[in-house]
Amino acid sequence: MTYVIAQPCVDIKDRACVTECPVDCIYEGERTLYINPSECVDCHACEPVCPVEAIFYEDDLPQRWAHYRAINAEYFEQPAEWQGDPSVTDGDHRLIAELPLQSSQKKAISVFPIRKEEAADADLWFPS
Repeated sequence: MTYVIAQPCVDIKDRACVTECPVDCIYEGERTLYINPSECVDCHACEPVCPVEAIFYEDDLPQRWAHYRAINAEYFEQPAEWQGDPSVTDGDHRLIAELPLQSSQKKAISVFPIRKEEAADADLWFPS
């Protein structure tokens, strides 16, 4: 089993999942990210950090995005196997390349105004 990146990632490519992945199995296309199913170790690190909730465990993939399981797998196939009809064009799977431009739907992420180092040095009992 593996994790799959679905349509909410298209034209967003936040890359938080790439940072969290301990085995570097997430690759970047022109318009979306792809998880290599032969490299994924099912660690669950990528799913909770995705701000657009585009990453699903293979068995939990919503029906409307079920074809993304094949899209992720086909993205990593060798060109010799395509026999003149490539599934990957211009850095993306053919079906991704054909999608209309997607709008940004990132969840709001809290931004802290101070760095961790400053917060650690703050004395909450005796404010300045």
